Amino acid sequence: QVRAAMNDTLTTVAGVLAVAFSLIAFNGVHQVREGHMAVYWRGGALLNDTAGPGYHVKVPGLDNFAEVQVTLQTDSVENIACGTSGGVTVFFDRIEVVNRLRQDAVLATVRAYGINYDKIWIFDKIHHEVNQFCSKHSLQEVYIDKFDQLDEQLQRALQESCTEFDTGVSIIAVRVTKPRIPTEIMRNFEAVEAEKTRLKIARERHQVVIAEAETESQRLKIEAEREKMVREINMERHVMEQKKEAEMDQIKSEQLAKRIEAQADADAYAARKLADANALLLTPQYLALQMYTALANNSKVFFGDKIPLMFQSLTPDLVHGGA
Repeated sequence: QVRAAMNDTLTTVAGVLAVAFSLIAFNGVHQVREGHMAVYWRGGALLNDTAGPGYHVKVPGLDNFAEVQVTLQTDSVENIACGTSGGVTVFFDRIEVVNRLRQDAVLATVRAYGINYDKIWIFDKIHHEVNQFCSKHSLQEVYIDKFDQLDEQLQRALQESCTEFDTGVSIIAVRVTKPRIPTEIMRNFEAVEAEKTRLKIARERHQVVIAEAETESQRLKIEAEREKMVREINMERHVMEQKKEAEMDQIKSEQLAKRIEAQADADAYAARKLADANALLLTPQYLALQMYTALANNSKVFFGDKIPLMFQSLTPDLVHGGA
């Protein structure tokens, strides 16, 4: 019986120890998410150990841990009030800061500025820089003229501070929403913007009219130049045609003159040949024969004692030649 009681006691103790070990193991094992680094405290003192993503073991009841994000994160700073140089209070509903903590700077940054380091270097810094900006500028500059410069100024100021104090934080981008201004002032701004828009439309319309007039003038100028070119081309073509016609007329005249000259030469040659032929043919005897033949064929008969003398006077050579 004593042995049985001892066995029961041992079994009970073993069960208690097993449960205790299970509880300790359950509380000691923890998970670190992807994109984070774990830092550990023991008895309130920050340890020099860090851990990456995955499962890790800590001493239950003695160690505490926290995750620190080392990937890109966006901190949203909301409802920022600031006063302009003219005394008007405006509100920025949200300013977003995209930033990242270097993995090798996690331990030093947490040791120097705590797990909520971004409250000091981003949230509080944004409030300070926005108020500095507003206090140096008028409402017109804050709301319209210099609003597009605010995000760049904030990013530059945040990065300079983080670099100066070696926080390991990189400021990637800053996004600023349009500030809210008093309703009455907002209506005035809207009226001014409406008037500016109307004037802009009027100017653009004026520019369009001028452009259309210039286009029409250019079109007319081009048409006039084209018509001038066409006239010049037609004139040149007409001159060329006249010149060609004159050249053709000259060629025809030269050809006609050559034909006339050739014909004259031919006629002269024929006349010379006829004269030469007549010189050979028209001998005194032939001429006398022709004369007497003509007289014989004449139906009229003349009587008188001087008729032979008439013929003799007409052809003395023939008569003497015949004698």
